[in-house]
Amino acid sequence: MKDKYGRNIDYMRISVTDRCNLRCRYCMPECGVESMGHDEILRFDEILKIVKIASGLGIENIKITGGEPLVRRDVTSLIGDIKALDGIRKVTLTTNGSLLEGSLKELISAGLDGINMSLDTLDAWKYRELTGGGDVEKVKAAIVKCAGYPGLKTKVNVVSILGFNDDEITSFGQIAAKHEVDVRFIEMMPIGMGREFDTVYQNTVMNCLENRFGKAMPVCGKRGSGPAVYYDFEGFKGKIGFISPLSHRFCEQCNRIRLTAGGLLKPCLQYGGGMDLKAALRCGKSDGALEEMIRTAIFQKPLRHEFCSGGVTGEEARFMSEIGG
Repeated sequence: MKDKYGRNIDYMRISVTDRCNLRCRYCMPECGVESMGHDEILRFDEILKIVKIASGLGIENIKITGGEPLVRRDVTSLIGDIKALDGIRKVTLTTNGSLLEGSLKELISAGLDGINMSLDTLDAWKYRELTGGGDVEKVKAAIVKCAGYPGLKTKVNVVSILGFNDDEITSFGQIAAKHEVDVRFIEMMPIGMGREFDTVYQNTVMNCLENRFGKAMPVCGKRGSGPAVYYDFEGFKGKIGFISPLSHRFCEQCNRIRLTAGGLLKPCLQYGGGMDLKAALRCGKSDGALEEMIRTAIFQKPLRHEFCSGGVTGEEARFMSEIGG
């Protein structure tokens, strides 16, 4: 389905939980946030119903997120059920990777098409500090293991943080050089705790990579469901990607909507509110009524974010863990 600006919206990110086993400093406060009760988050049958209706409107790519999605019991079965729906072309997962090793075979058997792992530093001490005690070696091992499955598209997401990991840019580049893994540098979004950090912009990262690895060559065509742009370096097994909402605003090509764990359908990350699909489901609204709510949310998707200009009325006040990464 197209929104009122003519963009084709075919990608839905679904947060299945607001809980996480880590405490990344830009995602939530060190003390955490009060988690929703089990009856407050969408049940799997409710998620499936929403996806089935949305697929009839042209949604064909699904990303399962959290919090950390692997802390929710039986999420693998949900992935399999979504993948089996008519109209759904691709189902992928975003995870911190720390719980992945024990679930990987089951996820692949369920039909998972790709895994994005969040990893912002390769240094064990810095990783513990950033995540509130996480073990970076578990994530490194998971990356290598995922890269060993030819049919599984593996990506590493690196949020670029000034003064924290800007000295590791080429080290992350080496992952794409040695493995069939795409490494994507993401500019810090000024949402929640992210407002307290300064990002490293795309051009700075690219200059660093080119100084080390030579000239970058743009990759034609899409390699994923979202707005990332990719580059190749000679001799690399994987690609380097950029998601740069601040320095290279991609709103004109944005194709996504977000479903929070609490059932709000958000057409744009920056703005608060959304269509309350959970309330509609639980008060017995018909499929037709739900379809109309989804259709309205898509049609009313804002033209662009205004992170760089400020002064947005009704800006999102929740932390990223509460919205869905």
